[in-house]
Amino acid sequence: MTTLAILVCRASFWLLLYIFVGYPLIMWLWGKLMHRPVRKQPILPTVSIIIVVRDGVRHIRAKLKNLRALDYPAEYIEIIVACDGCTDRTAALVRHAHDARVRLLEFPVSRGKALCLNDAVATARGEVLLMTDVQHKLSPLALRELVGNLGDPRVGAVSGSLELENVGSTFAHGVNAYWRYDKFIRHQESRCGSTIGACAALYAVRSELFKPLPPDTLLDDVLIPMDVAASGRRVVFEPRAVVWGETAQAPLDEQPRRMRAMVGCLQLMDVAPWLLSPSRNRLWLQFISHKLLRLLAPWLLLAMLLSTAYLARYHMAYGALLVLLLLCIGLVPFERLRPRAGRWLPVQLVVTFFYLNLYAAQASIAYARSRGEHLW
Repeated sequence: MTTLAILVCRASFWLLLYIFVGYPLIMWLWGKLMHRPVRKQPILPTVSIIIVVRDGVRHIRAKLKNLRALDYPAEYIEIIVACDGCTDRTAALVRHAHDARVRLLEFPVSRGKALCLNDAVATARGEVLLMTDVQHKLSPLALRELVGNLGDPRVGAVSGSLELENVGSTFAHGVNAYWRYDKFIRHQESRCGSTIGACAALYAVRSELFKPLPPDTLLDDVLIPMDVAASGRRVVFEPRAVVWGETAQAPLDEQPRRMRAMVGCLQLMDVAPWLLSPSRNRLWLQFISHKLLRLLAPWLLLAMLLSTAYLARYHMAYGALLVLLLLCIGLVPFERLRPRAGRWLPVQLVVTFFYLNLYAAQASIAYARSRGEHLW
């Protein structure tokens, strides 16, 4: 029993170290040694901007105004807004946008984002598809920076860079730090080949490379780029194509979005099983390391906690590790009782790490129960 507990503890420790430290370092080193620069060109292809929205009345006017401010020839842009079962005035506001480039696709009954995207792309006339959402704001140069990468014929899709605004609470600071860490990994993946997935708020893809999504797909921003990579083209990250958005200030406010993203990751194994095949997915190692193993992290942490609790009475080193784990867990309620402690970066990181892994565990359980039958 002791031998088994030691094996569980050590395996959990090394796997966690690989997921959060080892893999990013490997990508950084690989990016240094195998750097493949993108040959950007000042091209101006026609672009179809696609927004799928459900009840977006609070944001749609500002979004259309933001798109009109893009530094790109207006005659080369069309804007397709797909209203997925909207019950508010979103569709009416789009109809009265007074912009000939804007087209409305209205679906009275909700069908899910994937099917709406498929229908919107089927009507699109642009050489490039720009995927964005209703609540995020693009920088004026974002579109030019994205399509410049498509001037390199080896590139098939480009991800923008999300910058978080109004970062005020302890949790929000932690999420911002986590997002900067994740963008670092995406940048390194991009430098040596292709990044895994794209920023859901802003990414561009060559229209001829788009494959219709399976009906219940939750993460179009992962599956579409992976399809592009499977075709032999690169998926790159463009840090100068900036899109701004707000983050949740409290853990419970972030839970629905985080749960959807993590359930969507698990769902990919059903809708695109080829992603799990090393022979069919040339980015298999990156996909497993960047996406799927992170979903395993909460269970590895739990295994390490239980195994160290058992081993602490036999070995002092395991007792010290148990104390460290319990102290980290204790920082979560401590921060709630003493909010000033949240000004310290270690506290911000530990609190956010705790909640993100809690939601990953909840997502695994929710997926096992429902198989990801949630359209949005």
